[in-house]
Amino acid sequence: MYSIFPRLKERRKQLAKTLSGGERQMLAMGRCLMSNPKMGFFDELSYGLAPKLVKEAFAMLKSLRDLGLTIFLIEQNANQSLEIADRAYVLENGRIVSSGTASELLNSDHIRKAYLGL
Repeated sequence: MYSIFPRLKERRKQLAKTLSGGERQMLAMGRCLMSNPKMGFFDELSYGLAPKLVKEAFAMLKSLRDLGLTIFLIEQNANQSLEIADRAYVLENGRIVSSGTASELLNSDHIRKAYLGL
């Protein structure tokens, strides 16, 4: 895991609760990967992260997906999520209001206006 997350190697003697938000996300991903899963669940991956770390976290998700790991992501950052997703579901008040391939949702006028701010 240290080769994937070199920052964690630098912090290996620290308690998890003393790590930054981005480092905690790396730790969570590393713990997930150590069990060699077929699927990874990530809830609000970008929450509380600096913009630079958000980009890094999503790049890591994309790498994991490209390696064959199925990713189940719950995320409010719709733009970033749809850029790496194969399929997506839009929830509103706990109900699915739209679903489809990421490209279908990215190209939907309704989704672009209501959720992507475009």
